Amino acid sequence: MDTRSRIAFIGTGLMGAPMVRRLLAAGFAVTVWNRDGRKAEALVSAGARNASTAREAASGADIVFTMLSDGTAVGEVLFSAGVADALRPGGTVIDTSSIAPPIARDHAARLAERGIAHVDAPVSGGVVGAEAGTLAIMAGGEADVIAGLSGVFAPLGRVTHVGPSGAGQICKLANQQIVAITIGAVAEAMMLVEAGGASRAKFREAIRGGFAESRILELHGQRMVERRFEPGGPSRLQLKDLNAVAAMAQSLGLHLPLTADIREAFEAFVADGHGDTDHSGLLLHLEKINDRGENDR
Repeated sequence: MDTRSRIAFIGTGLMGAPMVRRLLAAGFAVTVWNRDGRKAEALVSAGARNASTAREAASGADIVFTMLSDGTAVGEVLFSAGVADALRPGGTVIDTSSIAPPIARDHAARLAERGIAHVDAPVSGGVVGAEAGTLAIMAGGEADVIAGLSGVFAPLGRVTHVGPSGAGQICKLANQQIVAITIGAVAEAMMLVEAGGASRAKFREAIRGGFAESRILELHGQRMVERRFEPGGPSRLQLKDLNAVAAMAQSLGLHLPLTADIREAFEAFVADGHGDTDHSGLLLHLEKINDRGENDR
């Protein structure tokens, strides 16, 4: 797979837009479409072609990327909006959205009937990773298909083939478990040290490099110190992923108490009007239930 491959990219929001820029900078021809056309139009100056419909974007493409909010949105674009019809047999759909594994497997089966390959390839690393090309890409599907896409994945980050169709989504859900629980742990620790008279900023600085070090502490811990909660990762999407984890755990007969607790916290946070607040803003929810808002700091 080389830069002669024609790419359509469906969904150019917070994550999709920087991924498109990475592909363009690597020399790929990319046609874009987004439900809010202004977000796609903003990429024209970087070299993208803006299509008027998703089907038009996919017409003539060798590869279609999707980066959408959920499985319903992906299915509508692929099968209702005509993207699958526009792709020729031999084409490939790379779904980088975070969706439920059974939906990913269903999409793969329906596309296979048309001679179209499917890779479920959700990503981790946030907007920062998308901009830097350092995303962790968890790919489910046929090994030879994924190996053949190495040149396409290279500008975006590090790809790992984790198993058959749906396996990428399973690994992303596990990733989201760790992210959510770690955000909760860091937020609770921030509250504890401040209530005890220490500085949140100095606490974070002191434990960097120790066993508690993580990207969550590095990036989201800094957000908590600075109280900057504009999304990167909206809390409503974090809750969507935790709901999918809960459904999968139930189907497998697993009891995951830490995940259940953090899911309940995000459910309350989103219900309180913070669906579009960054997931690091869970700190606000914990402060609220402890009657320790910003004015008490």
